[in-house]
Amino acid sequence: MYEVIAFYVFAVSTVILFMITAMSKNVLYAMTSLAAGMVMISGFFFLLGADFLGVVQLIVYVGAVMALYAFAMMFFDATKDIKEKHGNPALVFLLGGLMAMVFVVIFSAPIIGENVEALYPIIDGVGNAEAVGMVLFTKYLVPFEVAAVMLLVAMIAGIILAGKKMDHSLTTTEEQIHEADDEILKESK
Repeated sequence: MYEVIAFYVFAVSTVILFMITAMSKNVLYAMTSLAAGMVMISGFFFLLGADFLGVVQLIVYVGAVMALYAFAMMFFDATKDIKEKHGNPALVFLLGGLMAMVFVVIFSAPIIGENVEALYPIIDGVGNAEAVGMVLFTKYLVPFEVAAVMLLVAMIAGIILAGKKMDHSLTTTEEQIHEADDEILKESK
């Protein structure tokens, strides 16, 4: 019963958060909802009993989104359009804390005291991370390699696109560049 409720809560909140990510015009709102959506996806892994993958989801993907969030904050003046007023910040803090406590209590209650049953046979002397590695590099080797190649192509494309944008200065015009060149020539004479 708890698993079904948790699944629907995670599913609805994941869809809503990713819709906010796709439709938001503000960089900060989009990055915040993307990070929260990734946290909700890790909740699916915890519901399925894949604790290792849930933790990896939190560390790798949410960590990467937070790094992207920090870079967006540094490179863009994303806070200039934000005009928020909170009438009572203590109330916002209290409601946020209570909501976190409700999530922890409701979703951890079915896990406590249950025996988790593995889908793959347990091998003596092999830990959870090693078992995930064995399944990943045997049964799921091709999808894993395809995902690695796709990430490599995306990274190279991002570097190429960033390099093309760096060829053109965003702060100087052609006239300013010619004027600076003329001044350098005059000074050298």
